[in-house]
Parts: sequence; structure tokens; C-alpha cells
Amino acid sequence: MIKPRAFLFDFDGTLVETMDGFADIAGRIINEYHPEYSFETARAKYLETSGVPFHQQLEIIFPEDETNKTKAAMFEELKLEGFYASKFTDEVKDTINYIRSKGILAGVSSNNFQEFIDKFIETGGLEFDIVLGFKYGFEKGKDHFDYVMDKYSLSRDELIFVGDSLKDAEKAMTNKVRFIGLCGIFTREDFKNIDVNLQIINSIRELKEICEQ
Repeated sequence: MIKPRAFLFDFDGTLVETMDGFADIAGRIINEYHPEYSFETARAKYLETSGVPFHQQLEIIFPEDETNKTKAAMFEELKLEGFYASKFTDEVKDTINYIRSKGILAGVSSNNFQEFIDKFIETGGLEFDIVLGFKYGFEKGKDHFDYVMDKYSLSRDELIFVGDSLKDAEKAMTNKVRFIGLCGIFTREDFKNIDVNLQIINSIRELKEICEQ
């Protein structure tokens, strides 16, 4: 297997533990606008469709619903306090610093708006080689993969995308980019149900071993 020259990381749930808080917010908003969905069901729907921006999740759950824009705006506003209160763990910091010490690029590919993720990284106490957030017409998946590969002259085999959601895995597979799934909101079995050959880790520190292969 070709040694990676770059790791691109999903952000929420992969680098920082924000998903539980986001799921609670999404569950309350969906329940408010769609009382036929209990909070618990709405929260589960959010997690099931995670890996894409919330406004896209809403279109999956409630196609062409006229309240989707309002719900999405509420979510983006309400999530910010918890988002900025989150911190990189020592394990994440150690792993990212180790990867970069080996001359391997480490980047962020996030569904958060670019200005939000930039602000977090500026004060997060951890350096990355590139930080990509969401802009309309430029988002996690093909747009980010192509940009990174072009900027650093990488082949698809030299880029590894690390994420914690099934949508992350699907984006990588669709674009023929190597993928490593981090267990958390989804289990090893969940990932393997998509593709039995997917590489799965239980802890981000396991990436150190991959750097040495």
C-alpha cells in the first residue's frame, strides 16, 4: 500500500467531540417544527444523516419542506456556543503533531462554514497544513479532495480521508479516495456494512501506526 502523503480529517466527531451537543440541538429543532417526531427520533435522524451540512440533512429527512431554511438557520446559530467551547483532546493534538513531524500533511475538511472553522482553529492550539470549511459550491467531498490533491500534487492513493460518519465513507468511496473510519456514533459493523474492506480504527492514535507502515 502506498504510504500516505496527506491526511484530511472530518472535524465534528472526528477531531472534536461536538456531535452529541449538535444532535441535541437538531433533535429539539426538528421536534419543534415536526411534533410527530419525538425528540429521540429526531435526534437519531440527525445522527443517521450526519456527514453533510445540516441544511442538506434536512432535505434528506424533509425533502422540499418550506421550513428547512428556517430550521437550518436556527441550528447554525444555536450550535456556535457549544462549538467554540469544544477543545482538541491531548490525544488528538499528539496524533496530529506526530503526523506532521513525519513530513505528512494534516488538513481539516469540515461542514462548518469557513469563517467558523477558521476562528476555531486560530484559537484551538493546534496547527494544520490546510483548513477547508463549507462554502456554497465548495464543500466536503469532491470539492475538498480535488483542491487538496491539486494544491499538493497528490494522487488519490496518497490522500487518506478520516471521518466518523457513513456519509464520510460514501464521499471517499465515490471519489476513489482512501478512507479510514473512526468508530464513535457509528460502529465497526456499521462501516463494514457499507464495504467490508474499509479500514476502521477505534482511536485516532492508531493513525501513528499507519504513518510507520
